[in-house]
Amino acid sequence: MKKYGFGVDIGGTTCKIGLFETSGKMLDKWEIPTNKADNGGHILDDVAASIDEKMKSASIAKEDVEGIGVGVPGPVLEDGSVSVCVNLGWGQVQVADELSSKTGLPVKVGNDANVAALGEMWQGGGKGYTGVVMVTLGTGVGGGIIHNGKIIPGANGAGGEIGHITVNTEETDTCGCGRHGCLEQYASATGIVRMAKKLLAEKDAESSLRGFDPLTAKDIFDEAKKGDALALEAVEILGETLGMALSNIACVVNPQVFVIGGGVSRAGDILIDTVAKHFKEHAFASCKDTKFALASLGNDAGMYGCVQMILD
Repeated sequence: MKKYGFGVDIGGTTCKIGLFETSGKMLDKWEIPTNKADNGGHILDDVAASIDEKMKSASIAKEDVEGIGVGVPGPVLEDGSVSVCVNLGWGQVQVADELSSKTGLPVKVGNDANVAALGEMWQGGGKGYTGVVMVTLGTGVGGGIIHNGKIIPGANGAGGEIGHITVNTEETDTCGCGRHGCLEQYASATGIVRMAKKLLAEKDAESSLRGFDPLTAKDIFDEAKKGDALALEAVEILGETLGMALSNIACVVNPQVFVIGGGVSRAGDILIDTVAKHFKEHAFASCKDTKFALASLGNDAGMYGCVQMILD
């Protein structure tokens, strides 16, 4: 195993790049803007130039670099290509081949949520396990599935898209994907706000949530921790919906641990405890003891996962 590796997490606004020792130690990290001009045609050039500059400044020879791992916001095929990344302006792009050609280094590519899950398994909340399902609760709900230490990307790169599991066939509001009743509509930051606003509209009960404009997911969890009944009810809706969905996932994947990340995970124990409680209520007997843990790498998880990916 060579000494160094690079992890590149390409997002719609910035590309986060990390220099690592292959032992798992991050040595440096930085960001460059994601240049989406010309349908994202300059992104890989910019990444290659930034890595080259870092190697020169740190006196790192190519012979000492294991490779570059890249996470992208879209489905990734086995050959390291993507068919579309809307947030980057990409259509069909041979990411692995193109970046390898520009840098002279081996390149592996994965979906950003999947590599974040890999990172949490390697050095984060899932460390010590090889069977991990990561759930990211942010504006939407994302996920990544790791089995026997390997990403399960699925036939079309859509493995782990747990936010679009249907949890309510009678839902009339439309999900961002265009369908109705997706998990994302209940368990995301926007989802819990939507649920709380519905409760506020349907009930006359006093609630401290009525004093917030705009109302955020953080407000709801903060007020729930203080004992506000309506806020607690909104948290219960999220917890039961997510716990039930994860119990179904456990029947298929049977992970050792669910790692919960994303902005909503900052709520901490009230979130984890509520989800775990409802998970146990719904889980198949052989899955009831599945562990729950909070993600610990934050926005760096993708970079860690990208490096772990190249070590395989």
